[in-house]
Amino acid sequence: MGQQDIEAMLRFFKVLANENRLKILGVLADRECGVEELAALLRLKAPTVSHHLDKLRDLGFVDMRTDGNDHLYRLSVDSLQEMSKRVFSSFTPESVVSLADDVEYDAWEAKVLGAFVDGEQITRVPAGYKKRLVILKWLVNYFEEGRKYSEKEVNEIIERHHEDYCLFRREFVMNGLMERRDGVYWRVEWQLPDLA
Repeated sequence: MGQQDIEAMLRFFKVLANENRLKILGVLADRECGVEELAALLRLKAPTVSHHLDKLRDLGFVDMRTDGNDHLYRLSVDSLQEMSKRVFSSFTPESVVSLADDVEYDAWEAKVLGAFVDGEQITRVPAGYKKRLVILKWLVNYFEEGRKYSEKEVNEIIERHHEDYCLFRREFVMNGLMERRDGVYWRVEWQLPDLA
């Protein structure tokens, strides 16, 4: 999603993220009104209504026509539908991911590691699942992919980093980071577990 699409989406949602503007659109969808009439219907001051109408007109949601000295407003259905289509057609799961292109995903993991690991020692085991998973993913990197380990070897490697090797050995298997069969362990490619 390009910067222009993001800016259009922001303008769209900012304008519609106001209860009074939504009410104005609702009234104008039903009938044409002037500022004074809208102000009376919505119990707002005329300058406030004018301000909201300016925002709605900037995006093309509202049309204005003059009738003598009066300015009458109505909903621009075509414009509203076109803008909705344009904004939401680019609102796909893939494009939503692109909204976070400049986010450093490793920053949170680094913060967790900084809080629970000192050098190569796990100082304490996080109680929360997501934080513990960060520690597990860090620790499993001490095992070579494709290599088979005896339970004793697994215990020795874990014990270099934390005394409770039983906990981590069990957590590796439970979280799909390692598999075990007949007392032999091996590292597997980690995938996000199904939490549903």
